[in-house]
Amino acid sequence: MEQLGIEVVVQPSSERCFRNSEYEAAGIPLRDDVSDCDVLLGVKEVPIEQLIPNKTYLFFSHTIKKQAHNRRLLQAILEKKIRLIDFEKITDDRGDRLIAFGFYAGLVGAHNGLWTYGRRTGLFSLSRMYQCHDYAEAKAQYTHLNLPPVRIVLTGSGRVASGAIRNLRDMGIHQVSPRDFLKKDFDQPVFTQLFAHDYVQHRDGPRIFDKAHFYAHGDEYVSVFKPYAHRADIFINGIYYDPKAPKFFTLADMAEAGFRLQVIADISCDIAPNASVPTTIRPSTIAEPVYGIHRYTGQECPPFSPDAVDVMAIDNLPSELPRDASEFFGRQLLENVLPELLRGPQAPIIRRATIAEGGHLTEPYAYLSDYVYETA
Repeated sequence: MEQLGIEVVVQPSSERCFRNSEYEAAGIPLRDDVSDCDVLLGVKEVPIEQLIPNKTYLFFSHTIKKQAHNRRLLQAILEKKIRLIDFEKITDDRGDRLIAFGFYAGLVGAHNGLWTYGRRTGLFSLSRMYQCHDYAEAKAQYTHLNLPPVRIVLTGSGRVASGAIRNLRDMGIHQVSPRDFLKKDFDQPVFTQLFAHDYVQHRDGPRIFDKAHFYAHGDEYVSVFKPYAHRADIFINGIYYDPKAPKFFTLADMAEAGFRLQVIADISCDIAPNASVPTTIRPSTIAEPVYGIHRYTGQECPPFSPDAVDVMAIDNLPSELPRDASEFFGRQLLENVLPELLRGPQAPIIRRATIAEGGHLTEPYAYLSDYVYETA
């Protein structure tokens, strides 16, 4: 970074996937005290007690949806007059995100969905991703994987879905059209990818699907996902949920005789009732990745129970594959963010992502005022 006039230091950590010695070998100094740095980069939320006043921070703050558990974090950022740039809001002029972990969330989430199904049925076994050095090691086990003719339905069309598709194909799972998925039987594992027009329709009945109208008026649409829930064994969800849009199914639907889903890998991990999947009642963890939802009561129960639908809803999936995800994230940071950051605070990409500065919310995030000033 010398050619750019930037000095980079790393705060030591015993928990990071890259060892301190790896940074030192690359010529990057380690420093416990980073208070003289102008810009501090992280990934997850910074503990409130570690925030340094009057600095510029870049991390995923998880505040833009008024997440209650991070209200105090944003309050502290304002109190300390910190300039907060949120990775989630770094976008190009079209609104497309320039830096994200979605691909790796999909990659790990699909693997975990199959791991859960293997545990549930006893038909095959997989190692967890976090037990592998990197994706190459995880992928190597697929060479000897003998899957039953499992049927998988995947929703979404963005980075998450791309990662999931990559993983499913690496496992040797064949992709089929939504029509064939519903109409045909297969003697091999298959998956189908659904787009919005496949799982919703206007409440007035079938019509030519208008994606822009659906995004603007999701409350006028109803779910037509049920046929897939009656044909699939595994549901991998990778959509961005809009509260106006319908849920894929209801808890009551699970009690129907034809309901076939045994595993739901909810990569989106929106929490019910504000979620497209009503069984995602809480995040799960890397240590305890699965919980059950009883088909007939809708209540949480032990995973892998006979009358349960097993839910994998880990909300930090890329952490299971930290080396690959970190290198991927770093490349995006260097290519898409650093040049804009060096242009100054008025660079459009940086302005769009700046939530707070000088003790105040910026204009695009003024809607967070009620959230910030609540004390409960």
